[in-house]
Amino acid sequence: MNRLAYAPSLVRQAPAPPLTAWRLLLAGASVFLLLVYSQAWVFPLMGPQADVSQGGLIRALYLPAYAAGFLLLTVSPGATFQALLRQPFLVALMLLVAASTLWSIAPDQTLRRVFAAYCSALGGVVLASRLKWSELAEVAGAAFAILAVISFLVPLALPSVGIMQEIFPGAWRGVWSEKNALGGNMALGFAIMGAAAMLNPQRRFLWWGFAGLALLLTLMSTSKTSLVALILGLGGLMFVAIVRRGPATRVAILWLAIVGAGMGLGVVLLAADAIFDLLGKDATLTGRTEIWAAAMTQIESRPWTGFGFGVVWDDLGAWAPLAQMTQDAGFTPQHAHNSWIEQWLGMGILGLAAFALLYAQTVILAGVALFRDKGAYLAAPFLIVYSLMTITESIAVTYNDFRWVLFLAIAVKLAWPDREIEARRG
Repeated sequence: MNRLAYAPSLVRQAPAPPLTAWRLLLAGASVFLLLVYSQAWVFPLMGPQADVSQGGLIRALYLPAYAAGFLLLTVSPGATFQALLRQPFLVALMLLVAASTLWSIAPDQTLRRVFAAYCSALGGVVLASRLKWSELAEVAGAAFAILAVISFLVPLALPSVGIMQEIFPGAWRGVWSEKNALGGNMALGFAIMGAAAMLNPQRRFLWWGFAGLALLLTLMSTSKTSLVALILGLGGLMFVAIVRRGPATRVAILWLAIVGAGMGLGVVLLAADAIFDLLGKDATLTGRTEIWAAAMTQIESRPWTGFGFGVVWDDLGAWAPLAQMTQDAGFTPQHAHNSWIEQWLGMGILGLAAFALLYAQTVILAGVALFRDKGAYLAAPFLIVYSLMTITESIAVTYNDFRWVLFLAIAVKLAWPDREIEARRG
């Protein structure tokens, strides 16, 4: 067996197509789409009181990202449609998003957000259908590199904007409203830019340099949870590199991974307090468990259908679910702070099941890719970080959020391998 086929530094590259103005335009549209969905412009433009779910101006500023998605769709509509059909659970999930308008507590708002959710999902699907793994990693990496550079410069040039002054004084927040957003996004960016380095060895020093900047920003954010996520993402990259070295190494590492995962689960179950102390968290995860308990109480009244996609947190009526959750939790939450509870609350058991099936299919395909596809360099570390984030943040089945867009891009790409793209390019 040829061991060079498994060497992480020698990922074989097909000859790149000639660089043209049209290809540059499409690549720029792809990066631009992700930058708009990053929401990095909301805080600098609108200030700390901005609500990304409301306001005509903010909604209008997402329209260019929608346009970029439709532009990319016009380039390869057939491939986009065929790639989408390989993710039936995604199709079912998005149909449920639209169907929830029928039982929503605010159908007009749900309908508006269905449009935003569909445009956001389209962005992920078109990226997957027209880009090879190495290209997708560099497009996403370029967006994160731009965000990292800006987030590094803003605290230096405008400390009152880029550094938190009140709740966590001294912690960097870059271009987002709080430090955890900077830390979480940079942890995700580290995994993606590390994957770009592995998949494009001719530019590995460039991408590892940007990944180092992401690490620095994660440290400056002082977000310990984000640092843990970054370390796990790095571990994912190393795991993929080792697994792809050869059969003997693969078996040994898989057994070690299983044992390590079991030990980690045991520590979480038996020494949770020590972990919370290490991360600087309390047992409520900064009030998140109180939100979860309040949300589950509301779910009991509509377990099968939920209250409708994207409306629970904006209905301010005295008898609305939010009012009841505010009373139970003792404060007004902005979202469920858990992607799984969010689906159950918005679309009931059916929506939760559809997302769970989509997630399970994606994880299984990523596991298969470990042995068969170099795309595992991007899929595995991304899913590790993303999965950790879904426990404490509502970043799934949403709209105008580049983390969800990237998850969909990777989910569809795992079912739409590079050979499909190469066949269409000739």
